[in-house]
Amino acid sequence: MKILIVDDEPAIADTLAYALRGEGFVSAHCALGGEALDRLAPARAEDFALVVLDVGLPDMSGFDVCRQLRRHSDIPVLFLTARADEVDRIVGLELGGDDYVAKPFSPREVVSRIRAILRRLRPDTRQPAATNPPADGARFAVDRAGLRIAFHGHWLDLTRYEYLLLALLLERPGHILSRGQIMETVWQDGGESLERTVDTHIKTLRGKLRAVRDEEVIHTHRGLGYSLR
Repeated sequence: MKILIVDDEPAIADTLAYALRGEGFVSAHCALGGEALDRLAPARAEDFALVVLDVGLPDMSGFDVCRQLRRHSDIPVLFLTARADEVDRIVGLELGGDDYVAKPFSPREVVSRIRAILRRLRPDTRQPAATNPPADGARFAVDRAGLRIAFHGHWLDLTRYEYLLLALLLERPGHILSRGQIMETVWQDGGESLERTVDTHIKTLRGKLRAVRDEEVIHTHRGLGYSLR
């Protein structure tokens, strides 16, 4: 799999490329956000499996790169930053980033996080997939190979995290999952400081479910977490 490294510091890019090569990955490098967007244009985005994206680029913020990228691509993004501020972490995740590593970092840790992201986004394809939406009588149907979920016979237009979040709730109907448990499973980061990210995705997910049927599906347990009715 090919990884795009977007960082204006050659020493960092070279170190990451070496670590990735040692783990069987192929990598490409660019130093500017504009060049990254060119390489990740709609016709070319499938060339890469994941983007390692520095937040502090010379021409534009890595957050702006991710924001533009998300208009046409769901490619995984791992942010790199010289700061570990909570607000940066929240912004990065809410823009659609998959993980966040603060500098200085271990190249082996970055590669490990890349592997974890790719594993998380590739469910076990041996499970049978639902190729057609179910009959209206079925409340939910999960197509694990296609990363899709149908609600009352309609495929939901879900982002990656909305899919993973709803799939997690469907695996444990009636169970109350704390925000920390959801972060640990979906984002693989159980930090309490990022609970706002869970709340934001729950809100948008509820809106998409209600657009199909005005039914309260996800229940809030104040001070505890969320469960699927």
